[in-house]
Amino acid sequence: MERTSTRGRRTSAPGADRAREQPHDGPPARPAAARAGGAAGETAPRAPPLLELDGITKRYGPETVLDGIDLDVREGEILTLLGPSGCGKTTTLRLIAGLDRPDAGRVILDGEEVAGDGNFLAPEERDVGLVFQEFALFPHRTAAENVAFGLDDWEREAREARVDELLDLVGLDAQRDSPPDELSGGQRQRVALARSLAPQPELLLLDEPFSNLDVDLRVAMREEVREIIRKAGVTAVSVTHDQEEAFSISDRVAVMSTGRIEQVGPPERVFQRPESRFVAGFLGHASFLPGRVAGEKVTTPLGTLPREQLHGLSREYDGSDIDVLVRPDDVSLTRVPPAEADGRVAYRRYLGPTVLYRVALDEPGGADRAGDPNRSEGSARADDPDHRGDPSRSDLPGDAAGDPPAGGESARFSGERGGAAGRSPAADARTVECMHNHAARVDLDDPVAVELIAGHDLAWFPRADAMDRSD
Repeated sequence: MERTSTRGRRTSAPGADRAREQPHDGPPARPAAARAGGAAGETAPRAPPLLELDGITKRYGPETVLDGIDLDVREGEILTLLGPSGCGKTTTLRLIAGLDRPDAGRVILDGEEVAGDGNFLAPEERDVGLVFQEFALFPHRTAAENVAFGLDDWEREAREARVDELLDLVGLDAQRDSPPDELSGGQRQRVALARSLAPQPELLLLDEPFSNLDVDLRVAMREEVREIIRKAGVTAVSVTHDQEEAFSISDRVAVMSTGRIEQVGPPERVFQRPESRFVAGFLGHASFLPGRVAGEKVTTPLGTLPREQLHGLSREYDGSDIDVLVRPDDVSLTRVPPAEADGRVAYRRYLGPTVLYRVALDEPGGADRAGDPNRSEGSARADDPDHRGDPSRSDLPGDAAGDPPAGGESARFSGERGGAAGRSPAADARTVECMHNHAARVDLDDPVAVELIAGHDLAWFPRADAMDRSD
């Protein structure tokens, strides 16, 4: 059946050629083409935007929940709004759906202004489907009847054919006569998704769609839902605070903080080339290693890096202090005699396949080896075979070790990364985090050598940016 919209279609929306992917902060004076997630950095042809948010502001009393949001969603893509609780992502979804009105700015859907400048189109007139966090299925209706809800104005034959098509798409044809209480959590979610797709909406909105599922089912459903959306050929906007979920289902992610969009781009680019310290910390464990730019080298407490390995490091930063972003898998740790150590293990967490270590680096002038000329760029040390041991021994902690982490870090290390400031403890001291398998035995307070082993470009931030944030 051909899809018909209640609104007139246009091939492009006003302002479709404007770049909307600029962050509000981040390393200054870097070329636009080098900034991750920005339109200038993308070489693939851009599909026309189906949805535009133009300067959207929303206030509840004296509190500004959204502060001038600009965002394009391209036709056929899956974009996820990602951020911590309270950042404004669900409010953004409600404004797109028409469940709330913006205080300023415009919502443009398929070329038509549906909110702003005195205009407001009701939710039922926007041709938008919504998958609720709680699924919101009718308990007294079968799976087929739930999918058919909202198709009352369709001819009976067309309605039944559409329900059959969607039940087949989501793999629930055998459960068509089952009520929700006879379905598993994953099956109920697929019914909710099929019901939202039934009227053939132009845009599908998903509000924390996996939060009510257990961990194993959540992972499996991400792949299923992405495939269903792809086969349905619908544009989708999802909302989540889970980084892994956003990365696994999205073509692009928009990272939000305190009512603003920090960065938009493909998951890989946003993770590897964050444009702000918040993005760097929120998307994963982040250590900020102090460095100084000197000609073609960048010196750090862990040795030197070639200048070319620092993404977009322009000549204007010659002789300046910067912070180099390193992730746990960019760093190798080896237990060594104290005289050869860079620092000591201050924290350790057992994660099953791996162990996360936090190393407190020695202060300059102490026992560290930052100036050791024998340390070559990118060299790695083999694990000391004398320290291999049983990873299941009882002294290996599961959640914390030594002094308890400050700032509620037990939550961060269970998946809520970054906190309000979007920074890990490694961002606030001379510490660095690294992740290893169980090949080597390293205990708390052991002296260790730490080696940079990253084989890819590294992101960096001006030191002045960190100082400004601490004032």
